[in-house]
Amino acid sequence: MLRSESPSGGQAPLDGAWWPGSRDLPGEFSALTDGLDPRWGRITRIAVNPRNWPILPPRIFVNGHVVKVGWFTSELDPHSILLLSHAIDRRTLLVVPPETDESSAARLMHAASADTGPPMTATALLTAELVGRQGPEATAAEATEAAEAAADGAFLSYGRYQRSAVGTVEM
Repeated sequence: MLRSESPSGGQAPLDGAWWPGSRDLPGEFSALTDGLDPRWGRITRIAVNPRNWPILPPRIFVNGHVVKVGWFTSELDPHSILLLSHAIDRRTLLVVPPETDESSAARLMHAASADTGPPMTATALLTAELVGRQGPEATAAEATEAAEAAADGAFLSYGRYQRSAVGTVEM
């Protein structure tokens, strides 16, 4: 799911969401660009936080062109990816962890692309989803634990992970 600008005309912190099938950035990125290149123009650079991506090559070859890869440990939310192209300048996507169950992933993708309410960061959305899954009776300690888990990249699903599509992007 994607959005371009907030109703106020300013750039929103998140422009949409991506639910990759694994943490293999070089393997998953081609599916993302297949969906985005026609809409946003050729993606030329990406920036990620290396916390959730075990392999970060300096460049990825996709669809007949090279995409340069940059990484930032403190400047970029660990649960987002920054995309740059000549046509759109820059867009930031929430990266829904691959192990997330379908219902949680759907809620996260909708929340990341919705133009309702104040914009949230990727980590804030993941934390809210974790706390929401614990129910209204969650204690302050459980909420804190959920927030710490999201910050550490540990967003685990309940139930069996089942998905056949790789690199799902809803538009």
